[in-house]
Amino acid sequence: MNKAIIGTIVVVGVLGAAAGGYWFGTQKTAAPVQASGSAGGAAQGAVKGSAGQGQATVVSVEAIKVVTAPIPQVITTVGSLRSDESITLRPESAGRISAITFQEGQRVAKGVPLVTLDPAIPRAELEQAKANYVLAKQKFDRAVDLAKRNFISGQAKDEAENNVKVAEASVQLAEAKLAKTDIRAPFSGIIGLRSVSVGDYVKEGADLVNLEAIDPLKVDFRVPETYLGQVQVGQSLQITLDALPGKTYQGKVTAVNPLIDAAGRSIIIRAQVGNQDTTLRPGMFARVKLITRAERDAMMLPEEALVPQGSDKYVFRVTDGKVTRVKVETGQRRDGKVEIVNGVNKDDVIVTAGQLKLRDGVSVRVAGAETPVPAASMTPMSAPTSMIESSGGLVTPANAQPSRRGPKS
Repeated sequence: MNKAIIGTIVVVGVLGAAAGGYWFGTQKTAAPVQASGSAGGAAQGAVKGSAGQGQATVVSVEAIKVVTAPIPQVITTVGSLRSDESITLRPESAGRISAITFQEGQRVAKGVPLVTLDPAIPRAELEQAKANYVLAKQKFDRAVDLAKRNFISGQAKDEAENNVKVAEASVQLAEAKLAKTDIRAPFSGIIGLRSVSVGDYVKEGADLVNLEAIDPLKVDFRVPETYLGQVQVGQSLQITLDALPGKTYQGKVTAVNPLIDAAGRSIIIRAQVGNQDTTLRPGMFARVKLITRAERDAMMLPEEALVPQGSDKYVFRVTDGKVTRVKVETGQRRDGKVEIVNGVNKDDVIVTAGQLKLRDGVSVRVAGAETPVPAASMTPMSAPTSMIESSGGLVTPANAQPSRRGPKS
């Protein structure tokens, strides 16, 4: 029994020793391989890192030179066209319409009768007034003769004279009423659309038809009160209309309202624009460019060149293949361009597209132009195939060609 136990213990010990020797030999063999692999990875990383540090990003952009152009100093705003003269015809007395002597939309001359009310009653009143005047005149003549012979008092003569004057005034009043039955054009213009017909009974003040004088036209518009010192009568302006694209009309300022509108803190200005062909019509929406100063040369850039930051505006200037951010002051804008008052010079190259990828000192390539790139930004040659020293010893780069020479004898 004791011999069997002892034999078992000896066999187990031999097997354990063999297993331990096998494990120890395996670990000892794997360690140099891992060290060699880590050193090779470090070497490859060193090669890639050195290549990456030598490369500099070149951003493609669009750019344009700063140019000067003669532009006038203008104030841009919007306004409305108005008739030079505009009225709505209304009768001064009630009556029935007996005649309408115009066609809607036609031109009419000053003084032409347009609407006639039934004149029967006013004409009868005129005849009555004339008869009363004749009688009063006869009584006055008789009173004068009697007064000369002292047959009547002076008071009776005065009363007869007064009756003549009253009768004369009645005649004039009847004539005026009769004349009011003919409603005439107070000025030359184009008649509008009537709202009555022959036979209608109208009261005093009822709307009949509108009359518009549209050559020339008035343009009413507003500008902020800060421009008060720049606006004056006689200045030229240009108007364009969305309803008539491609056409520009010239005008002049005729009046500046002395009262500043307290609600909007603005100045109301009125100008006059010629309209010989009657293409323009009252009520149209107009875009106004008020020329406050004569033309002068100004540096211009497209609006897309501006990079706003808060209340400031910047542009990117290209110099020797690199960009520099420059703060600028802007002036007036027109037709998609902006005036640069300060910050750039004529013939400076300014980036107009691609600014999101830019910062000071970035190398750029201008699209459509041969922009030189500094030598420092050029990509270096690939890493040499010679041995590279690392902390893990000397290792051969992955792209090195194996030696073709046989083992040294």
